[in-house]
Amino acid sequence: MSLLMAPLPLIVFLIFFHKCCDSSVIMSCTYTYPTGLQIKKVFWTKALVKNADNEFPDLSEDTEYSQRLQYLGDKQQSCTIRLSHVTQKDEHMYYFRFITDKPNGKWRGEPGVTLTVTDLQVEAPERVTEGDSVRLTCKSSCTLTDRATFIWYRNSQPLTERRDRNNQLLLQPVRREDAGRYSCALHEHTYISPAVHLNVTYPPENPVIFISPCCEIVEGDSVTLSCISDSNPPADISWFKRGMFVGFGINYNISKISSDHSEEYKCKSRNKHGEKYSDAATLNIMYPPRNVSVSINGSGEVEEDSVTLSCSSDSNPPAEISWFKENQSSAVGSGQSFSALQSGRFYCEAHNQHGSQRSAVLSVTGDIFIL
Repeated sequence: MSLLMAPLPLIVFLIFFHKCCDSSVIMSCTYTYPTGLQIKKVFWTKALVKNADNEFPDLSEDTEYSQRLQYLGDKQQSCTIRLSHVTQKDEHMYYFRFITDKPNGKWRGEPGVTLTVTDLQVEAPERVTEGDSVRLTCKSSCTLTDRATFIWYRNSQPLTERRDRNNQLLLQPVRREDAGRYSCALHEHTYISPAVHLNVTYPPENPVIFISPCCEIVEGDSVTLSCISDSNPPADISWFKRGMFVGFGINYNISKISSDHSEEYKCKSRNKHGEKYSDAATLNIMYPPRNVSVSINGSGEVEEDSVTLSCSSDSNPPAEISWFKENQSSAVGSGQSFSALQSGRFYCEAHNQHGSQRSAVLSVTGDIFIL
């Protein structure tokens, strides 16, 4: 806080500041005036422009000041005031003014008092790495006593375990949880400094792959793999299929997926502090039966007037098997194997919830089998 003043003819101002680092300021002021005059009104103003009443506005009647401004002076010599809950918006030139009982008996101190608000300020490094030793300092241009005690805040919450007589906060070692907006205050004072952001950088940790759609992937769907990794700064993401690089970016998209994509995928999260691979994720792709075929189980020789046939298919989930004799609408058997007790033409049908497929027909005639 600083003061500029100059005496007017017949008026002597002795104005000075009581400096403090609270949210209040006292502007001590004395004045003299010619004998024979009677003081009618004294007040402070910050305006150089008169109002509709052809007078300078009285701060005590200003809603921004009326609850914070206290006139401690009198109408004889003292013009001292107290301004509480001071903020940087209060930085102005202020003037003392008094009105006497004589015509044109109005005076104002010139050039007035310049109020400069000095806040507490937190000094912190712009960016630190997890594990570093970090020191934050609460600075003020005010003169403080040796008994001054500082309180620290993170994200507007007091660090109750940290109340130090000195003006420094030591984070040793600093953790990623220590990142946030820090401010400081003096114990038993209401003013809190502006907040300063502490940015803690660290390497990637435990990248995880999320698959969408999450629950069931059907052949032909579009699928997105997302790699989520906690790191600061944000990591670069690389994708690998069976150990081979396949792409960059947080998301890896596969359009019209097929069973050929049923492989292991991993993502790698990397920033300047390190890198980390995710666990492998395997895509479980559902598809209808295909490559359905019938074969003869064993040597193919007829034993006891029967032969065993086997049905194979490729599907996910595994298919259910039904057996049919040609030209009959009803199944004659089920399961992967079927015993043909008579001659005829047989085929199998594999089906799951995604579709079905028939095999070719196998002819059974005595001890001769014709496909």
